[in-house]
Amino acid sequence: MYFVYDIGGTFIKFALMENNGAIKMKDKFPTTAKSADELVAQMVEKFKPFQQKVKGIAVSCPGVVDSEKGVIYHGGSLLFMHEKNLAEMLARECHVPVVIQNDAKSAALAELWLGVAKDVQSAAILTLGSGVGGGIIIDGKLQSGFHLMAGEVSYMETTFDTQKLRGNFFGRTGSAVELIKRIATEKNLINKKDGERVFELINQGDEVASQIFDDYIFGLASQILNIQYLIDPEIVAIGGGISAQPIVVERLNSAVQAIKSANPFHAAQPKIVTCRFQNDANLYGALYNFFLQFN
Repeated sequence: MYFVYDIGGTFIKFALMENNGAIKMKDKFPTTAKSADELVAQMVEKFKPFQQKVKGIAVSCPGVVDSEKGVIYHGGSLLFMHEKNLAEMLARECHVPVVIQNDAKSAALAELWLGVAKDVQSAAILTLGSGVGGGIIIDGKLQSGFHLMAGEVSYMETTFDTQKLRGNFFGRTGSAVELIKRIATEKNLINKKDGERVFELINQGDEVASQIFDDYIFGLASQILNIQYLIDPEIVAIGGGISAQPIVVERLNSAVQAIKSANPFHAAQPKIVTCRFQNDANLYGALYNFFLQFN
């Protein structure tokens, strides 16, 4: 058995998993820690009841991650984790091997192990959430890059003001959370995070919701074309909570064709598919990362 954590900005999921990825137990607790030591103490508390069953610990977390050394840089929403060796801190307390990986790269590893990228040599995995997470697979392997930032597509600029030297970032323009918030605000929904209601409106053809959604989809399709030209993957897989809505990938594929029709110069033909894993992707990918390092 293996103990797996998925550290998020709101909750920290944890699960007891078998070699084949079967989840035997899963739970979560709020992300309330204000320091690295407090975070580790909370994680260890959840681990202790299962200590005798566990061969190792795998962690998915935000930030730029040196998976080989176990060090987190910047830490995403958990800035106190900057330059902390989370793998070493956990191993010291739990007395088992520990590996860590960036959350978006973990999602990509889940697809590489048991998902839509299992039988392909190259893929771009885009996770649509509060930002846009990315994972790049080439020659059947996840790419980290020289500075550990391969696939960090949230930092790509969608527009750039040459006078102010400032741009709009893909992490914001491609954010599913921002999409839902914009539509919810325009439609005066009480809950600005009500994704289910927002997609009901989209699927019903509501004029306001559909216009905002179409703008979002065309912006996303444009960036997918850029990625296709850059690495030419066999597939571009879309993950995150909104990927459960079939209309997302359907509209993305039609948007790409519309862009190409309006711009005959385009030669790229991305194959856009839906990821197999959604909410549990990071758990599966973190576990596979453990196997890659220890098997």
